[in-house]
Amino acid sequence: MFEGQSTADVEVLMNSNVEFRRLYNRHKQLDKQVLDAELGVLPLDDVRLARMKKEKLQTKDRLTQWVAEHSAH
Repeated sequence: MFEGQSTADVEVLMNSNVEFRRLYNRHKQLDKQVLDAELGVLPLDDVRLARMKKEKLQTKDRLTQWVAEHSAH
């Protein structure tokens, strides 16, 4: 998920930032649900799937921002 970012930075954030860890786990959950929906395992309508994809992207953007800010310090 964090191409070009240090896994050490992600680990530090996972261990020290509760909100980062919550968002990281939410992103993983959304990723699985979106994949399951696209494979037909999880029946979702197009509107719900689009909302989930949007939330997943917003979550990833915030996580990536946190990692970038952490690695800059």
